[in-house]
Amino acid sequence: MYQEPTHFIAICSDSIGETAEAVVQATMRQFELPDMELKRFMNVREEDEITEIMEEVASKGGFVAYTLVQPELREVIKAEAVRLNVRAVDIMGPMMQAFADTFNDYPKRLPGLLHRLDENYFRRVEAMEFAVQYDDGKDVSAILKADIILLGVSRISKTPLSMFLAHKGYKTVNYPIVPEMTPPSQLREVTEGKVFGLTMDAEHLLKIRMERLKVMGLPYEVQYTAMERIKEELDYAHRLFAELECPVIDVTDKAIEETAGLIMNSCKM
Repeated sequence: MYQEPTHFIAICSDSIGETAEAVVQATMRQFELPDMELKRFMNVREEDEITEIMEEVASKGGFVAYTLVQPELREVIKAEAVRLNVRAVDIMGPMMQAFADTFNDYPKRLPGLLHRLDENYFRRVEAMEFAVQYDDGKDVSAILKADIILLGVSRISKTPLSMFLAHKGYKTVNYPIVPEMTPPSQLREVTEGKVFGLTMDAEHLLKIRMERLKVMGLPYEVQYTAMERIKEELDYAHRLFAELECPVIDVTDKAIEETAGLIMNSCKM
């Protein structure tokens, strides 16, 4: 029988609400709350829309996180929060005020600027296409065209990490490390600071590989999930990383965003 979620959060935005939802999702990871519901209200431009949203939030006993750049709409949501005794979290307001106070400037107050079709947007699109086209070592020539090269054994999160970095505008190629395969010679021609090795605890990698086989409906008793084989692959990868003198990141307990942050801070473009 269907049961209403007991923890409700509304995302209210005059654009698509991606920024507010990202902040909420990041915060949610710090809590273990069951029955969570996130509901995104996009392109909110009218006061009566805000009133309806806030009344729904009040009826469900939740709170609202909002990104509204128009001052009048922010005032409405604050007033409704007081009237209905609903907590409202302003994601962008304090940051815009900090910019205004510190740099003596004023915001444009135009919704959706994060997603406008500017040079950065087209760079991200190009990077995404690049990551898809050259995923998992499909073409080694891409190594010399990439901003970032990720190396690692199978199931170590190379592809999702490549896609996340591409979304940030970095042309990323990932190459699988297998003891029986000779690494591409192009790796030794790459500018320093572009190659990154990924590693993981062997036990953790074993669990991931077993889950992968389970999803595919395949038996576990294969070399792919043999601990001896996994250790062999990881040892070989570490020898290659040492030979290439590239940074090595242990992704065992790291979220994709955390690993990507370490790479972007170290990458030399």
